[in-house]
Amino acid sequence: MINPEKYISDPALLKIAEKITDEKRITPEEGLTLYQNAGLPLLGLLAGIVRRRINGENAFFIRNFHIEPTNRCIYNCRFCSYRKPPKHPESWDLSHEQMLETVKRFDGRQIEEVHIVGGVHPEHDLHYYGELIRQIKQYRPGLHIKAFSAIELDYMIRKSGYSLEEGLGILKDYGLDSIPGGGAEIFDEQIRKIICPEKASSDMWLRIHETAHLAGIPSNATMLYGHMETYSHRIDHMERLRLLQDKTQGFNAFIPLKYKRENNPMSHLGEVSMIEDLRNYAVSRIYLDNIPHLKAYWPMTGKEVAQLSLSFGTDDLDGTIEDTTRIYSMAGAGEKNPAMTTEEICKLINDAGFRPVERDSLYNFITTFAL
Repeated sequence: MINPEKYISDPALLKIAEKITDEKRITPEEGLTLYQNAGLPLLGLLAGIVRRRINGENAFFIRNFHIEPTNRCIYNCRFCSYRKPPKHPESWDLSHEQMLETVKRFDGRQIEEVHIVGGVHPEHDLHYYGELIRQIKQYRPGLHIKAFSAIELDYMIRKSGYSLEEGLGILKDYGLDSIPGGGAEIFDEQIRKIICPEKASSDMWLRIHETAHLAGIPSNATMLYGHMETYSHRIDHMERLRLLQDKTQGFNAFIPLKYKRENNPMSHLGEVSMIEDLRNYAVSRIYLDNIPHLKAYWPMTGKEVAQLSLSFGTDDLDGTIEDTTRIYSMAGAGEKNPAMTTEEICKLINDAGFRPVERDSLYNFITTFAL
């Protein structure tokens, strides 16, 4: 066991470190202190303690691909580089047949999950997307369908005239297995009024995920960081997630998403550094003690930062992706054609000193590789 007194002279940080090593929950004030006063080496040390307590030396990945039905959207968020108006040369609106063709690209190959997220299309309701799920399940029954951000769900369910409970139940009957964590952005209501004023509220996002959990539909959670939010806003965001997780235990993973500046109205803000990325991963791992997995989404961070993040609390690098997503490449992410083989992912993990574990969507082990 590490003795914090040997490494920490600041009394406030020493108290926090002792709570972490004693497996005690830190407070919002202590989380803010970590952001503001703890150096990166200490954060890596403390996040590593929590990471190994929960997941040992394991670092997870999945064989997956994405379907992005459309980048038409009724909302116009200021941080978004993805939304395009109809007839714009970079806009698309895929039919069911076109999306099913994407599924067919993987015939004969081992694939565990399809991730379906896109813009909030003005004309498509719950049954439109439910029929897509039904066709995918009919074609490939064993494929886990993780689909639709809370923002998409809010609109499609309201458009169809159902309550949240009814709408999520119908989608589950169509074959929906889990939902991703998108649309959370930052929960602070004042910032939300600036960066995404039209979008569903933070309370609605939380309500949708709580309703899904209670219906037996697990989900992930995200936080958009590195724009105009402060450390206090990040802690507030994670505190709301932690409280909901205490209640439902329905979140599988937390995914910090870095604001990328290209091709959107907030580009003047710039982007935070890699140091800030690692700081944020570490505090997230320490603070969210009840969410089992912390994901470094490598198409956003780049492969090298994702690999480094494994030493700052993360335990999941997402998956093979198969060059099927454009959300982050359109915002300037370094990975323009995101795809990795399982061999490449295993090498990244091994070289960082961790054990690669191929998983399914619910983090059941499929294959454990040598450390």
